[in-house]
Amino acid sequence: MDNTTAAPPPTPSAQPNSQLSSSAAAADALSRLLHRLPPTLSLPTRRSKPSTSFPPISLSDPNLQDLLFSASSQLGYFQLTNHNIPSQLATSAELESVSLLDLPKDKKESYFPKNWPLGFEGDEYGNGESFWLDAECSTVSTELVLSSLRQLTRALEKVGLEVIEMLSNGVGFENPLAEDPTRNCTLLWLHGALDGNDGLSGGSYPYIVGLQYQIRCQKYSLLSDSGWVTVLPQVDSIMVTVGEIAQVWSNGRLKKVRGRPVACLGDCENSSCISMSLFVTLPSESTVSPLLPKVITDGVNAEEDEIGEDEEQDNIDSVSKTGRRLFRSFSFEDYAWRVYHEPLLFKDPLDKYRI
Repeated sequence: MDNTTAAPPPTPSAQPNSQLSSSAAAADALSRLLHRLPPTLSLPTRRSKPSTSFPPISLSDPNLQDLLFSASSQLGYFQLTNHNIPSQLATSAELESVSLLDLPKDKKESYFPKNWPLGFEGDEYGNGESFWLDAECSTVSTELVLSSLRQLTRALEKVGLEVIEMLSNGVGFENPLAEDPTRNCTLLWLHGALDGNDGLSGGSYPYIVGLQYQIRCQKYSLLSDSGWVTVLPQVDSIMVTVGEIAQVWSNGRLKKVRGRPVACLGDCENSSCISMSLFVTLPSESTVSPLLPKVITDGVNAEEDEIGEDEEQDNIDSVSKTGRRLFRSFSFEDYAWRVYHEPLLFKDPLDKYRI
């Protein structure tokens, strides 16, 4: 017979006290958890893209023509300093641009009716609204005051024509615009977008050179022949981009920038960005073709000289010097329509006309 004495059962009165103590501790822990402040969350600091070398060129430099040709043949863009366009004019023109963008939509459409490529472009994709204006900033309205915009347009156009003349001399062909001013057409593009949504709305348009006055410190993205680059022009400088028409005229000796400069994400000082870009381009009825130097074209049958489609890009300069064409002639109107309506990020539209 087992004489081991069993342990007495727990005292009944002790069990409720233990349960109450555990419940109180759990309640305290839950209370502390519920009243604990959530951790402070913050987004990582946005890392800005490094700026690409952006050569400043003084309009008073004695070697101006050589500097322009060097920058255009190597990069396709540059900035001009020591020009005679006052900053007050650019600021006043920007204020007039803001007044246009602040108009009710029905007035924008009635004052600037669509007549491609001119007219008002609505905000179809959330990237902002834009205007395409001619050199006189023409409008059917008699109420709008656009005197500063007109003055800035004429001043930038004058600089653009001077650049085209010097680039023509640098490449070695006669400037097609020198003898007949009606051979060029000037377009002013105004665009307003919320910060970070500048995008590529409002279409693009082929041009010889594009110019934009740099009112404030702001980075831009450019789609160059070597891909997207980020540049930071000096305040009060004029940003100049070489367009596809100049590249064809030069038979490939000049680099180009496709489309217009795009304000970088988050780089605008205010909640909205205003862009004013001027394009020296061609009338719609024009034909675009390489303009080979006279010393080369004499006695050369350009139609018989062709370059295989697999020709390396590095050989462009040497090929152009032999007088052989790198591009077929094409209708400017057809090309402009295609560039305006196709996304800029796809294949270079000039590839279709390369020989």
